Amino acid sequence: MDLTSITAGLAATPAQKPDATVQAMQGFSDMLRQGEMQSTAAVTGGADPHALVTALAESKLAVDTIVTVRDRVVEAYQEILRMPV
Repeated sequence: MDLTSITAGLAATPAQKPDATVQAMQGFSDMLRQGEMQSTAAVTGGADPHALVTALAESKLAVDTIVTVRDRVVEAYQEILRMPV
């Protein structure tokens, strides 16, 4: 799963949200796991350096994306708390 499909899952319509969000989170987890496996292979000497750099860059991009989403969710929650009742 690539970052585009993860972002699309996070931007899904409300009716699609539960399944799309779960799929996006699974894709995020898979991306991080792939980067971890490439790192482990590099330490043991069995990884292609190009594949390692690519996997680590994708992992960093995925983490940056999920942090941005988290920040927006927190911001929206804080905005709701500021609304008068």
